[in-house]
Amino acid sequence: MSAIEFRGVSKRYGERLVLRNFSLRVGPAERVVLLGPSGCGKTTVLRLVAGFIAPNEGAITINDEVVATDGKILRPPDDRGIGMVFQDLALWPHMTVEGNLAFGLKAQGIPRAGRQARIAEALRRVHLERCALAKPAELSGGEQQRVALARALVMEPRLLLMDEPLSSLDFELSLTLREEILRLQETLGFTLVYVTHNLEEAFFIAQRVVVMKAGEIDRIGPARAIHTHFEALLNASRTKEASYAPVSSPVPQEGTWGR
Repeated sequence: MSAIEFRGVSKRYGERLVLRNFSLRVGPAERVVLLGPSGCGKTTVLRLVAGFIAPNEGAITINDEVVATDGKILRPPDDRGIGMVFQDLALWPHMTVEGNLAFGLKAQGIPRAGRQARIAEALRRVHLERCALAKPAELSGGEQQRVALARALVMEPRLLLMDEPLSSLDFELSLTLREEILRLQETLGFTLVYVTHNLEEAFFIAQRVVVMKAGEIDRIGPARAIHTHFEALLNASRTKEASYAPVSSPVPQEGTWGR
């Protein structure tokens, strides 16, 4: 059984082909990171999974059910059991934290008592119990990120999509939230598809890394294997640069090669 499967999916915006014959299977409770530069198609993959757009060719399945194919969306976004954390967070500024979390639950018709219990549990999981009545503008960047994560988790998704969620945070805070995301995924067992262009972030979170280039998969494999591949490329690049250094260049002191 696959949590997600892409079968020969292509996506165009006008004449521009942004995803080309893309095929990928993601297993239940797997952590997959889509890694690559801006414009390589990473976010398009998430939007296709979420149901915001339809593929021009090919099919997409979630839990072995075809949800979109050949220009048609067969199951709408709100009926896919998916949570999503956007790069810009997209929190409602006029609502409290509790209100932001309650919004999706109300849309699903969850009774008030059930909503309150699920909100309290989601806030507990991200350590924001004390912030329930605060508005987003009253929170730090890290706290806002936790609210966005809690808002996704409160819907009890089988699948969580995260699009560059830590890109605006400083390194220390980013590292803390990486650990938090990993802990929550391992505890709750949801499938995670995570988009980033940050190598260190990708290898920290992923079980499997999909390296994308120009709308196609350039390389795919376990995080450790992809990490080894990138290290080899980096070392080869450094060796090449050193071998072509001008004769007049000073000889590096012992222990400084490759810095």
